[in-house]
Amino acid sequence: MPPSPVSVWSQLEPHLLAVRKPARYVGGEDNIVVKDPSAVSSRWLLCYPDTYEIGQPNQGIQILYEVLNERADTAAERGFAPWPDMEEVMRAEGIPFFSLENHLPGRTFDVVAFSLAAEVGHTNLLTCLDLAGIPLRAADRGPDDPIVMIGGHAAFNPEPLAPFVDVACAGDGEEFVLAVDDVLKTVEGRADRLEAIAAISGAYLPDRYRPEYLDPKDGESMGRLRGMFPTRGATPTVEKRTVTDLDEWPYPKQQIVPLTETVHERYAVEIFRGCTRGCRFCQAGMITRPVRERSSETIQQMVADGLANTGFEEVGLLSLSSADHAEIRGLCGDLADTYEGTATSLALPSTRVDAFNVELADELARNGRRTGLTFAPEAGSERMRKVINKMVSEDDLLRTAETAFSSGWRHIKLYFMIGLPTETDEDVLAIADMGLKALEIGRSYGRKNKVTISVGGFVPKPHTPFQWAAQDDPAELDRKLGLIKHRVARDRNLNLRYHDPYPGQIEGLLARGDRRVADVVQRAWELGARFDGWDEMFDYRAWIDAATELGVDLDWVCQRERAENEVFAWDVIDSGLDKSWLWTDYRDALGSLAELDDCRWTPCYDCGVCPSLDLSNQTAHAQPSQQHSRRLPILSASPG
Repeated sequence: MPPSPVSVWSQLEPHLLAVRKPARYVGGEDNIVVKDPSAVSSRWLLCYPDTYEIGQPNQGIQILYEVLNERADTAAERGFAPWPDMEEVMRAEGIPFFSLENHLPGRTFDVVAFSLAAEVGHTNLLTCLDLAGIPLRAADRGPDDPIVMIGGHAAFNPEPLAPFVDVACAGDGEEFVLAVDDVLKTVEGRADRLEAIAAISGAYLPDRYRPEYLDPKDGESMGRLRGMFPTRGATPTVEKRTVTDLDEWPYPKQQIVPLTETVHERYAVEIFRGCTRGCRFCQAGMITRPVRERSSETIQQMVADGLANTGFEEVGLLSLSSADHAEIRGLCGDLADTYEGTATSLALPSTRVDAFNVELADELARNGRRTGLTFAPEAGSERMRKVINKMVSEDDLLRTAETAFSSGWRHIKLYFMIGLPTETDEDVLAIADMGLKALEIGRSYGRKNKVTISVGGFVPKPHTPFQWAAQDDPAELDRKLGLIKHRVARDRNLNLRYHDPYPGQIEGLLARGDRRVADVVQRAWELGARFDGWDEMFDYRAWIDAATELGVDLDWVCQRERAENEVFAWDVIDSGLDKSWLWTDYRDALGSLAELDDCRWTPCYDCGVCPSLDLSNQTAHAQPSQQHSRRLPILSASPG
């Protein structure tokens, strides 16, 4: 156990008015848990490698914070990456990276754990470690240093961060962190604790795997990965953790209420986890399989308790595709009945075009303003939607626009990607055309009605059918964006938003890179890379210089299509998906344009996820409401 820590507040407080948004660093919010650090047996620092306003609403941080703090002898506190002005102050004044609850130095915790929702936080992770006085490289850490852990979607390829972390959690974290906490309470010494954690299901310890590389082939600048070879008794692969019954984990119960503005200000309930729609680009949908629903009764109780404990006036019903919950219409109707006449409103932040209908629209709007709805067709043409397995027709989308605008909504946002496999200029222009058609419908119900199309570049991700695909380079994405800009210029009432293509290439490097990319991460950080997901902070030159200096070819990593038998750095993490099934689905996308329906409602496609899991408890939770027209999913029979 580290020595009893001393708060850094007296050092920090005099400088708060000298930095941007000082409320990011003060803590003191409603529902935080503050424990005496000397009175507990284990201490966790749960970190999000971005600013407070981005990280505080993160569902993973909220859940694990409560799960750990429910143990009387465990203290979990939070930490967020400091903005560069605060980093400068901290370095000048010798203030270490700290927690918000007690403002304790990061190095005094047993575990410093980072939730990685996206790869663009990797350099901020190094900032937090360095400010904490924790050696960046795990090999340099001593017996008094904390265990550095990562989890979240971006941890499903942990190799670009492998030298910097001690443990990566593959999969759901609720049960995993409690198992690690048991080790902290029963095992002394950093080395012995890591030995015990290595035996926990879902734990990947990078120092127990040795990457080997082949010599470069003719015309290639880098050698491919030969394999990841386990050492010290490690298993060949690490299976992800899966929480099978969400009703047993009704968190967050007392969501923290921030003192300053954050990106989401609502009580959030995850109504189900996982998605089997099978969108070929979607890492989240693939790695979180299978679908596990919360029962309507549990959701309603969570909402009641959450609103009472927070005072929020909006409830977000979260999932990857919330309208797919088997009881969604009945659930929304019951919640609307309960809170009718109050200030409480309901929101489905993730809604599929083909799952939206008049009844659902009416239930959502009963207590709320009909301002805006967001949908993600992802591709503009029918052909491209077949390629990505987004089974939404143009008629579906325009019918949804008609439903929304006729029901009183005033603004629709449509999200698209460019740079998808097999894409043509015709497919790109179809994005603009779809936006213009939706706008025409909107205007027929009011000239002030708006449509916004948002366009981002496709980044291939691990554990998806498109993990073999080539990524468009930034210049090509710029050219395609120019096509859309020219087409929509004829109607200024169609709003166009788009992402800078250059950060996407770095995201691609970090998403599909192997352990050699870790040196690039550190060098880019040394050259000043910070907050790579922020347009005003992103420094493309730092990354190019770092990669060039270290002999890592960005084009080779990002713009190269992989061979069928290529070994991937992330193959060491077993997400449950059969690699041969992913390859077949990829080839179907490129060739026959074969579509796969949601396997919750069709026979199993044998992707490999379900046979190893006991999902029998989910059958009762997946009964459709009377309004639900789909077939009952037989989740206990391995539906894919």
